[in-house]
Amino acid sequence: MHRSRQFKNVSFYKSISEIPKEVWVDLNCTKNLYFHPDYLQSIEENNVHLAFFYTVLKDDTGKAISLATVQIIDFYMDSLNNNEEGIIHTIACLGRKFKILPAEKPLKILNCGNPFVSGEHGIFITPNQNKKKVLRSLAKAILSYSEDHYTFPIDIFIMKDFVEDSLPISNELISLGYYSFNVEPNMKLDLKPEWTSFDDYLAALKTKFRVKAKKALKLSKELQVKDISAENSDVSLKSMTDLYQKVASKASFNLGEFRVKTYRDLTKKLQGNYVLKSYSLGEKTVGFLSGMVNQNSLDAHFVGIDYELNKAYGIYQRMLYDYIDFAIQNRLDTINFGRTASEIKSSVGATPEHLTIYVRHKKSITNKFLKLFLSRIQPTAFHQKFPFKQVAPSL
Repeated sequence: MHRSRQFKNVSFYKSISEIPKEVWVDLNCTKNLYFHPDYLQSIEENNVHLAFFYTVLKDDTGKAISLATVQIIDFYMDSLNNNEEGIIHTIACLGRKFKILPAEKPLKILNCGNPFVSGEHGIFITPNQNKKKVLRSLAKAILSYSEDHYTFPIDIFIMKDFVEDSLPISNELISLGYYSFNVEPNMKLDLKPEWTSFDDYLAALKTKFRVKAKKALKLSKELQVKDISAENSDVSLKSMTDLYQKVASKASFNLGEFRVKTYRDLTKKLQGNYVLKSYSLGEKTVGFLSGMVNQNSLDAHFVGIDYELNKAYGIYQRMLYDYIDFAIQNRLDTINFGRTASEIKSSVGATPEHLTIYVRHKKSITNKFLKLFLSRIQPTAFHQKFPFKQVAPSL
């Protein structure tokens, strides 16, 4: 555990295991599984290619009032090809062109947030706090800690992903030299309370989209779907890793490479709150999905797909419907499908939830150039689908 030389009420920990039990008691944050020590420890222990630290802010009485999760990520810019698009890719290419970011060495990124999941899963603040003040103190403390405890310079600081309602608070970061920009939206489906079965969901679709859904379900009929548990996960890890890599290789940008063995820990520690299913044709695994039940939401996490068989067997489309079926059966309120594949997700009813990221460079002159680069970044446009029947207003 380390204390900041500038912030007497801030403590830093290099591992979840170092955080005292009383901090968790003070925060009372574990109902949100993204701030549960079991979840955070699984992410930390199974992704050793990242360096982690955790920032705890306390009030004047010594009571913990906020937790921030931080990672140091090595991003190898030369691994990107010239046809790719994406936030860091754009920054990297322009930065190298103007010689303000390293060309040969990896880009050192300090990320406050969850590098594997879209949404506000990086900072927890207890109720009845001045959130602007807390966020400002955390941001300044994180910067100070990185200067004191790392011999290498951090190239980019990131604070992610803030929803629209949080912007009056998160815009406080702009006064600390951060610049904001929109990233790909989280695709979110709000489930209707009257949907008590998947058939109810299908009935709510317009004819065109219901026909499409039934076609996908027919194509995928030969797939064997199996729940993966901590006990039987070992036999699936190799094929799941291969399938995950196929999906990850198509992504324009991954902030952190997820290690599939993390699933084993999550299914064990979170038990029924972590969903992991495999899709097979005979002895061949052709896909998997993962997700987490967090309070009243199902958050879709990583998937793996055999793209050569995807169209013939409707693998990905089936996964989307299985997420919906699971959420309805468990009486959940929403599904967060995450970023990527926005159009196909909108075809099953998801709508975009806009997210904002804040970025800065440690050097003030370089940071001004960074602002110019960020002005060029826009989320990828997509054609939003509206698959549900219009409900006549009640009189």
